[in-house]
Amino acid sequence: MKELQDILRREGGYVDHPADRGGATNFGITAATLGDWRGLGRPATPEEVRDLTQREALAILKARYLTGPGFDRIRHRGLRALLVDCAVHHGPARAARWLQEACGVAADGVVGPKTLAAANAARQGDRIRKAVLGMRLRFIGELISRDPSQAVFARGWLARVGEFL
Repeated sequence: MKELQDILRREGGYVDHPADRGGATNFGITAATLGDWRGLGRPATPEEVRDLTQREALAILKARYLTGPGFDRIRHRGLRALLVDCAVHHGPARAARWLQEACGVAADGVVGPKTLAAANAARQGDRIRKAVLGMRLRFIGELISRDPSQAVFARGWLARVGEFL
């Protein structure tokens, strides 16, 4: 799916930045996610993260950030792509809550029939996408305000958000 290929492009390869609270990542997959995916009972080591293949990364991205949260059932391509990117970057439950808030349904972080019906309502995709973008920008601003060490990532985060404008 194009959404997943775009994640790979945005995330790039292996990174282990000292200020990144997610630790070592590869293709957008953190050590914690990889350890959980593989059933290790611990976060993956930086070496295990570095050696992650693109094929396994795509399987994780699809299962954890597209089909698992139910974003694959969003018909509006731009909204679906944004939600998958938000899920990878901020967590699937947070992305689902932003979608729900934008749709005006109960925000429990689980994409169910009411959320899908509201998200797939005729001609609402662009409005919902813009609302989710606004929530994401506010979240990034609040994150940097709470923890100024994260400002080192601001340029990249804003460039990433800019792709959805």
